[in-house]
Amino acid sequence: MPAARRWIAHLDMDAFYASVELLRYPELQGQPVVIGGGRRHQPRERADGTREFATLGRYKGRGVITTATYPARDYGVHSGMGLMKAAQLAPQAVLLPVDHDEYKRYSRRFKAAVAEVAPHIEDRGIDEIYIDLTHLPGAQESLGHDPFGGVRAIALEIKNNVRRATGLSCSIGLTPNKLLAKIASDLDKPDGLTILTEADVPRQIWPLPVRRINGIGPKAALKLAALGITRIGELAERDAAWLVGHFGRSYGAWLHDAAHGRDERPVVTVSEPVSMSRETTFDRDLHARADRAELSRVFTELADQVAHDLQRAGYAGRTIGIKLRFDDFKTVTRDLTLPQAVNDLAAIRRAAGQCLKRVDLTRRIRLLGVRAATLVRARDLPAAPGAAAMQEPELFGGA
Repeated sequence: MPAARRWIAHLDMDAFYASVELLRYPELQGQPVVIGGGRRHQPRERADGTREFATLGRYKGRGVITTATYPARDYGVHSGMGLMKAAQLAPQAVLLPVDHDEYKRYSRRFKAAVAEVAPHIEDRGIDEIYIDLTHLPGAQESLGHDPFGGVRAIALEIKNNVRRATGLSCSIGLTPNKLLAKIASDLDKPDGLTILTEADVPRQIWPLPVRRINGIGPKAALKLAALGITRIGELAERDAAWLVGHFGRSYGAWLHDAAHGRDERPVVTVSEPVSMSRETTFDRDLHARADRAELSRVFTELADQVAHDLQRAGYAGRTIGIKLRFDDFKTVTRDLTLPQAVNDLAAIRRAAGQCLKRVDLTRRIRLLGVRAATLVRARDLPAAPGAAAMQEPELFGGA
């Protein structure tokens, strides 16, 4: 009996943050909407019950786009673009602030909806997962003239279940491995379903830019371009020895396999997080002395968010750290390893405050972050010390 063909799906929620916001503000359906910036861009309710929304054209600051609706993307704006640059392209686009708690709630919903159909899931972030469909009943069957009808039906059931549970659409790439599935899920957005096999690689994968391969970053793409390689097919034309000579044994061999659509990685259903962090980029540079109150408020808010994330996931962190980026774009990190892992606001804020004292705060600050690492399961922790032993550090007091 022949071995079952592997069927690995990559599910990617469509413009996830923006789509969640459109559920909250249905009057924005079909309009260019950008998610990013701070709370000052919260919609305001008018006397007649309608809402007034901020627009990109009135934005001043240095925030970046987290995501955008597809009508906004038609103007050339995209994730990671500065909001001021985006304002030049689409000044009429609506600007909404990021609401991480709401997005996490919908993330849990869509993953639970998928698990009802296909429980073998690898969590890859708030809006994407891998799913192994190989051994589900019917996955290897043909339906009518469709040789992939069985697995297609499962994928459609997953999409329908996600929509029923969340009101949102997703796109699925269905292929023999994770590398191809990740590429395929992006080929027919939004609300797409793309099925590829190894035989489809030359026709549908090779014409794509090399950056479409997850694992080829900006630096590798620049080096490949300098060698005359911009498309995946051009990469596939090079032999393994040539790639190893230019990129080293491990990465060169991986490039050769990736260009031919080969990937044997399994779907990993259990993975422990390495760290949890929260950070924010300010609309204007803040100074430790002149803006001490605002910096202290944001610092405490970030620590509180990290504590909440840890508690919700059932973890605690033994290493607490901070991240600052200054007006000259220099980035500084500091960490403190504690005798015992913690996951409460007071302890995280206190440890992060100790890290802050080890940083020269004479320059203005454009980004601030708090991080917990060296994570352990909270259920394994001994009883926490009494709150009376805690003493809050003076934040930004030494500048």
